[in-house]
Amino acid sequence: MSALNASANGVNADPAELAKFSDLAHHWWDTQSEFAPLHAINPLRLHWINSLAALEDKRVLDVGCGGGILADAMARKGAEVLGIDLAGKSLKVAQLHALEAQTPRVTYREISAEDLAAEQPGSFDVVTCMEMLEHVPDPASIVAACAALVKPGGWVFFSTLNRHVKAYMLAVVGAEYVMGMLPRGTHEYAKFITPSELAGFARHAGLDVQAMRGLEYNPIYKRYKLGNDTRVNYMMATQKAT
Repeated sequence: MSALNASANGVNADPAELAKFSDLAHHWWDTQSEFAPLHAINPLRLHWINSLAALEDKRVLDVGCGGGILADAMARKGAEVLGIDLAGKSLKVAQLHALEAQTPRVTYREISAEDLAAEQPGSFDVVTCMEMLEHVPDPASIVAACAALVKPGGWVFFSTLNRHVKAYMLAVVGAEYVMGMLPRGTHEYAKFITPSELAGFARHAGLDVQAMRGLEYNPIYKRYKLGNDTRVNYMMATQKAT
């Protein structure tokens, strides 16, 4: 599938993946649920994003926002945030949380990245796409859509799982089957993306890779930290040429 060919008709969305996250939608804001790891890493990724692309007064898009964990946090940093997803139940949870928490300047919409790119190209200062690429049939199309959506000189941030044996042992076997941190079947190892593959998608879409960091988990202290080990979870910061 070529870049930007997917549409809201579900071309670039796996129905099984959407159903999986819809079934878990009511757990999004439970910090002791299956989404506990996302709550744990959210301050780290927020700080890293904000350190490279100061969020205050920026127009920000969060692609694959789920229940709004990152979108909500970026809005509280002073950004005007739009979160998009194709899992309707997750979006309803995000919208309800925003109302209950009175989160300023955050809205949500059920639309694909590709369709929004056709509708609003070059409209955002910052685009984030976190923990999503490994769940779609055509990640390169999502990367291209993100590049189309950001303004020249704007930043696009990705995070995903590396297709490395360490990621398989920790993120699949360890997290899903040994420690029970995630439901079994949350991840498919074959869909993991190496940093070189993601960098290639980015360059092909007109994005320059500026920085990369790994997210490392200490099972003894049950804490995450940013580091240089990108063999499991990693984040990539890219910038569109001016």
